[in-house]
Amino acid sequence: MKKILLTATALIGAMMITSMTLIGPTEAIEEGPVKWMTFAEALEKSKKSKRPIFIDVYTDWCGWCKVMDKNTFSDPKVAQLLNEKFYAVKFNGEQKEDVVFNGTTFKFVPSGRNGYHQLAAALLNNQLSYPTVVFLDEDFKMIQPLPGYRQAPEFHMIAQYIGEGHYKSVKWEEWQAKYKSPF
Repeated sequence: MKKILLTATALIGAMMITSMTLIGPTEAIEEGPVKWMTFAEALEKSKKSKRPIFIDVYTDWCGWCKVMDKNTFSDPKVAQLLNEKFYAVKFNGEQKEDVVFNGTTFKFVPSGRNGYHQLAAALLNNQLSYPTVVFLDEDFKMIQPLPGYRQAPEFHMIAQYIGEGHYKSVKWEEWQAKYKSPF
């Protein structure tokens, strides 16, 4: 009986691993309608064709991150908006690989049982809360980090406000009043 349970556990683990797509040296994310890329890929693409960058900062242990993947980022309207208006990045806040950004090398910092990545800390203004999404403009300057779980309708309104550049000339309250929800 123990042998059967161990074999079943190993098989389930193997199936979970093979249902993921590698997006970096060791970063794995579940496949979905959003065309996720690494931070480095987004920076390279943005140099050739300017677009804001959207970053989903998550951890493997974060339950609300998984819910947001399942309910928000898998929504066709949200995915279409992210794919058309942004370079969408999935960034593990505890990844071990170094990231070079604006001439600075950001590293993993061991702390407690896990640790954190310096780039995640910089993007989240040292408020390591997951999930947090971050919006950078075309010149890689911070527009807004947004902590917490967001349902698809609310997230779409925020992402459209930033992705279409409305944040540059329209106050948030005005945008909310004139926003036409596709939901």
